Amino acid sequence: MADAYETFLDGLRRKKGLDLTGYKRPQMERRINSLMRSLKITDYGIYLGLLEKEIAHWRKFLDTLTINVSEFYRNPSQWQVLEEKILPELIQASRSLKIWSAGCSTGEEPYTLTMVMMNRFPHINFTMLATDVDDEVLNKARTGVYNDKAVLNLPQNYINGNFTKEGSNFKIKDEVKKRVNFMKHNLLTDAFDRNFDLILCRNVVIYFTEESKAQLYRKFYTGLKQNGILFTGSTEQIFQAREIGFSLVSSFFYKKGD
Repeated sequence: MADAYETFLDGLRRKKGLDLTGYKRPQMERRINSLMRSLKITDYGIYLGLLEKEIAHWRKFLDTLTINVSEFYRNPSQWQVLEEKILPELIQASRSLKIWSAGCSTGEEPYTLTMVMMNRFPHINFTMLATDVDDEVLNKARTGVYNDKAVLNLPQNYINGNFTKEGSNFKIKDEVKKRVNFMKHNLLTDAFDRNFDLILCRNVVIYFTEESKAQLYRKFYTGLKQNGILFTGSTEQIFQAREIGFSLVSSFFYKKGD
């Protein structure tokens, strides 16, 4: 028999189209219960009704459940490996790269890679797909306006060449913005495109169940070209990498094939 939390998840899935069954229960349940306590609600059914009726509460619910914390050039040493080793090898194999930033949040990651491609490899053709499940963060990404903390790790020449200053904020220039195709996409339920040279999925799956992670990494494997690369986050080692068919080429970088 389903408990109250599972009944709540079923209601979310049916009435709001949000499926949380692939996420770790303790973390999700703790956040949901915290939101309910802040509203002095103890009944999941009452809370579900509130989420259906009040867009502001639905918005806060999504913001609390999804970790939309990002920054440009996050973990600079990993970006240096990407620029100096991974991208040159991919370019040697193909003069046109198909790239996907999966779980792109507010856009810092795909914009960073777009700037890298435009500045370091200006003669290479590339397409940049950036996806997230959250409409709100995608809208912010398309706007392309960030505070000074977001660009803290970004090399100064990238800031100078790719942003315009708006008060204390930094706005992505249109020539960078137009290179990124933002789309809504659910990694757990939606179909994947194929033939990517490079997929970035960093600091996204930390709250997924182990079963969901395994399924996701297999889908990424299928979505990559032979010898394509998956770039993961600092806490997201793929323990079953060899079983799936990946080989580790550098910390956080997995190649499809040997």
